[in-house]
Amino acid sequence: MIRAIALDLGSTSIKAGLLDGDGVLGNIVSQPAPSVTGNDGCRESDALAYAEAADRVLAECLARTAEKPPLGLCSQRSSFLIWGRATGRPVTPLVSWQDTRGAASCEELKNSESMIRELTGLRLAPYYFAPKLRVVLREHPGWRAQLERGELLAGTLDSFLVWRWTHGAQHVSDASMAARTLLMDIRQGQWSPGLCDLFGIPSAMLPRIQPSTGMRLQLDSGLTLQASVGDQSAALIAGVSGPAEALVNLGTGGFVIRYLEEGAKTQEGYLRTLVYQDSRTHLAIEGTLNSLAAALAPYPVSECRVEDFGMDNIFCLSEPGGIGAPYFRSDLGLCFSEPVGHLPPQRVAALLLEGIIFRVARILEDFHRASPLERVYLSGGLSELRSLQHGIALCAPCAVHLLQQKESSLQGAALLAAGLAPASHRAAEKIEAGDSSLPEKFRRWQGWFDSLLRTG
Repeated sequence: MIRAIALDLGSTSIKAGLLDGDGVLGNIVSQPAPSVTGNDGCRESDALAYAEAADRVLAECLARTAEKPPLGLCSQRSSFLIWGRATGRPVTPLVSWQDTRGAASCEELKNSESMIRELTGLRLAPYYFAPKLRVVLREHPGWRAQLERGELLAGTLDSFLVWRWTHGAQHVSDASMAARTLLMDIRQGQWSPGLCDLFGIPSAMLPRIQPSTGMRLQLDSGLTLQASVGDQSAALIAGVSGPAEALVNLGTGGFVIRYLEEGAKTQEGYLRTLVYQDSRTHLAIEGTLNSLAAALAPYPVSECRVEDFGMDNIFCLSEPGGIGAPYFRSDLGLCFSEPVGHLPPQRVAALLLEGIIFRVARILEDFHRASPLERVYLSGGLSELRSLQHGIALCAPCAVHLLQQKESSLQGAALLAAGLAPASHRAAEKIEAGDSSLPEKFRRWQGWFDSLLRTG
């Protein structure tokens, strides 16, 4: 028995897998996504090539079962395109979430940031759909009239694929994807007229917002799209069962996220994230770390041991792109408390890892003060570093576990499609902290970091 099939529309790869009757994800098919290219802030890929690759991956996975299980979709957030209603062919490339052309829009609209934050739970940043689309429409004013007349359509990647899979019958997006556009009022669960006016985007051109589950959309392949969700939301669904737990995902960048209890307020500076929507809206609080992989790339981090930590009084910030939530300080990025040019590469690597550990622990402590955490789960490529695992376990305010499932986003999308509970069939290993001087250095690092925040 196959409970669900899941498709993960990633930035670097496209994957599909089958969830069996025991809740185990297997038969995984993977193919590289079309390359993202560009310069001067433009980051784009071939939208049609991406859609065709997704079709191939899904078909190859389906060929491994005679059943037609419900489909769960998870997608990279904020990547979008414009396409023709009559032809279904892209008018623009797939504009990546990594594209920063929206920076000019953010600068022009910064006086409206408090309103944007209040309605969306997010900061005004070029990462999101609305600032980028605003730039594209200004560069091509003729497209606006065509969008208003319905001759062209716009949407995130999930919307485009569902449009193709239903031969143009459905122009939809789920609430978790819509919530990352800077155009949705997450309290109302609808497009905000005020935000659409602010960004100059006609609301009539946007997809219809649907709950993340119970979609029941019939596709041309014979499948039923039952659930759709953003990739980060899918990872949280796979790894965390409720507000007493948090997920730490460390890869190219990083985030620390936990569900918000109903009625709870978001702590100052943190993002308020709509995770998914079924019969109710599930919200989370999120802290972010920027550009971690770029900071670590030149150094032998795999050679570091937990014994390498806490050895001196040199402190580090490890985010070359500027520190993320809750601080959002572009003026504070990769830095050390004193020169490190004379140190061997492995020592610098250990300091960079300490900087990541301490930022994660600081966020977890903030979360823990607001409402006690019982467990933390680690995921993402960097979480495979044993030294990083043990460092976080030493400094975190609660027990730390390493998730064993390697395809968290696929797993989460499959669980939603199958109607199973979040984090069901979760496999994890508890990380034993041991003894170290690292917690004491963490306290000293906090004093140094607070000083930087005041004077930086």
